[in-house]
Amino acid sequence: MATNWRSCPRFPVADLLDVRLCTAPFDPALELRNFTRALPQAGGIVSFLGQVRAGDGVEALDLRHYAPLTLPAMRTLAGQVRGRWALDGLLIIHRSGEMVPGDPIVLVAAAARHRRDAFAAADFAMDHLKSESWFWKREKVAGQWRWIEPRMQDFEDIARWR
Repeated sequence: MATNWRSCPRFPVADLLDVRLCTAPFDPALELRNFTRALPQAGGIVSFLGQVRAGDGVEALDLRHYAPLTLPAMRTLAGQVRGRWALDGLLIIHRSGEMVPGDPIVLVAAAARHRRDAFAAADFAMDHLKSESWFWKREKVAGQWRWIEPRMQDFEDIARWR
C-alpha cells in the first residue's frame, strides 16, 4: 500500500520529530523502516500500531476531528514527549475518516539510545492519544453507526503519568 502524501503530509515538529494526520491509508511497515533508517544512532526503537479491530460485527470505524485543534495538539503532545525523555526521534501518524477492520489507525514510534526511554515515550504518547484524544469515534455494526465513548481504563491509563 503506497502512502498518499497529499492526504498524509509530513509536519516535522522539530529535528527528528514527525507528526502526521492522514485522511488516507498509510503503510506502517514502510513508515517504520524509513524512521529506523534515519536513526542509526538509536539503541532502541519501540513502536505501537493500532488498527481497526475485526470481530464483534464491526464493519467500519469512522474517526472525525476538529481540524484547527487536532494537528496542533498532536504537535504539542510530541513536544511534551520529547521534553520528558531523551529521544533520538519520535514518529506519530494518526488516521481520520472511515476505515475497515485491519486498517491501521495510529503508529507511534520512539527512538532512543536506551530502550527504557523509548518504551516509556511510546507508552506515554499512546495513553495521551487514547484518552485525551481530539477524535470522535463511531463504529458501524449491522449497517448502523453508533458513537464510541472513552472507556474508564483509558482514563486510568493516563492518570499514572500525573
